[in-house]
Amino acid sequence: MNAEPGAGRISWPYLSAQALHYLLFALRAQQFATRRPMLGDGNRPVFGVPGHSVALTIDDGPHPEWTPRMLDLLDRHSVRATFFLIGARVAEHPGLARRIHDAGHLVGNHSMSHPQPFAALPPDRLHAEIGQAQRRIEDAVGFSPRLFRAPGGNWSPTVLRATADLGLVPVDWTVNPSDWRSPGVHRIVRRLSRSRPGHVLLCHDGGGDRSQTVAALETVLPRLLDRGLRFVVPAAER
Repeated sequence: MNAEPGAGRISWPYLSAQALHYLLFALRAQQFATRRPMLGDGNRPVFGVPGHSVALTIDDGPHPEWTPRMLDLLDRHSVRATFFLIGARVAEHPGLARRIHDAGHLVGNHSMSHPQPFAALPPDRLHAEIGQAQRRIEDAVGFSPRLFRAPGGNWSPTVLRATADLGLVPVDWTVNPSDWRSPGVHRIVRRLSRSRPGHVLLCHDGGGDRSQTVAALETVLPRLLDRGLRFVVPAAER
């Protein structure tokens, strides 16, 4: 079975990537329930942050409409976030990437073109996706990201090796409100409000209409702050 996905036969790398994708759901559920967040060790992605803290991560930007609204929202609540940026979108909107950085947020690498399933790509393509995004982001903001998130959270030993080869820390998530599906503001709020110390929250500012995400965070951010949670960035000093 050597055909690429969609070419009539399904390749073994594709099947392996899909199987791992579903296994990771169980690991994320375990991390959601545990009191000891997995901080990553080179062989596994970061799934949590230490202390009485949470990390807000925002994927798939920058976007000319939703990223500025997200930045304004974060500024109003004095919340620092991590933006995992797609290299091709940084090339289209370098000023927005700089604005994210200048506002004090951490910028991470989310691949050049967000192909999926990411773990099914051959090693040379994996390196190219990550490396090209590094260069685009560095051109825009003036430094190389330290963190990488695989598109769709689609990890594999090969993806982790490529990440390590480029000197990056792999970061996953703990709390996923599936805001990219636009499930409704109430559902996004309910899911994010269940966050506990150590959790990494996943949201999006690109890839579609993110008005529900912005509206939900208007409620969630002050709610979590009122519970005494601090917003930090994952593995920033590693």
